[in-house]
Amino acid sequence: MKVLVTGGAGFIGSNISIELESKNYDVTVLDDFSSGNFKNLLGFSGDILTSSIKDLDLKNIGEFDVIFHQAAITDTTVHNQKLMMEINTEDFKKLLKFSVENEIKFVYASSAATYGNASSPQKEENAGYPNNIYGFSKWICDCIAKKYMAKNPDSHIVGLRYFNVFGPREQYKGKMASMIWQLLKQMQNGEKPRIFEFGEQKRDQVYVKNIVDINLLAMKSKHNCIVNACSGNAVSFNEIISTLNESLGYNYEPEYIKNPYFEFYQDHTEGSLDLANKFLGYTPKWNFKEGVIDYINWLKENKYV
Repeated sequence: MKVLVTGGAGFIGSNISIELESKNYDVTVLDDFSSGNFKNLLGFSGDILTSSIKDLDLKNIGEFDVIFHQAAITDTTVHNQKLMMEINTEDFKKLLKFSVENEIKFVYASSAATYGNASSPQKEENAGYPNNIYGFSKWICDCIAKKYMAKNPDSHIVGLRYFNVFGPREQYKGKMASMIWQLLKQMQNGEKPRIFEFGEQKRDQVYVKNIVDINLLAMKSKHNCIVNACSGNAVSFNEIISTLNESLGYNYEPEYIKNPYFEFYQDHTEGSLDLANKFLGYTPKWNFKEGVIDYINWLKENKYV
């Protein structure tokens, strides 16, 4: 099978690309390297299309059986609404239309940001009230996808709402890298890990290998759907520090700081796995602690820590 991975030099896209190639898929990566990094693809031997979706001539990219659409602006601090909607939503719409018209399987990255302040556990029907333009751009993508599903029941469209993903190849994301990476680096630098008072806020932290698994399941799905891509369990920031201490042999106490975003900060995110299990047969293989240990081993092997 011939596969195109947009944003394939980014964090999640590179993990998907490398895993697919290891399973003997013919993989092409599309990336303009504006936020992705070539080092994420070391060991990859497939084709590279160096372009943005915006500038891509879809009629001349070749034939594909599956498209994994990961390319997007993922920096939630970007406030340029026009740019966010152009890149995340308009380009998505163009690629989805192309996929349906050419009978290409289409698996795309949505986001838990579509839930806004919905109470936990977040279920798919709770989405639609995002707190920022990033979440809104992804919500509109979901709305467009649902219309295509209804009009084209024989198509293959699966949206995956990623929660807080961590793991190998995220180190080039800078400030948008996971809290696991951010806190780990602070501890590596001999600093107390800094978290908001008093560390009991919880997030659904999902290991990237689980995310790769759910993407591959989505490729084989017999259902058009939009489902959560998560661990199904929330982990507090205090627990993250405790797990890192245990895994790295440290004994750091957290430094608690004031939360400047307290007025709209969500204290608890936790995705429901019901629909992902029902439609895709997805159950996370890696729990949080196992994921952290595997991640640290990878970082050590690649000399990042």
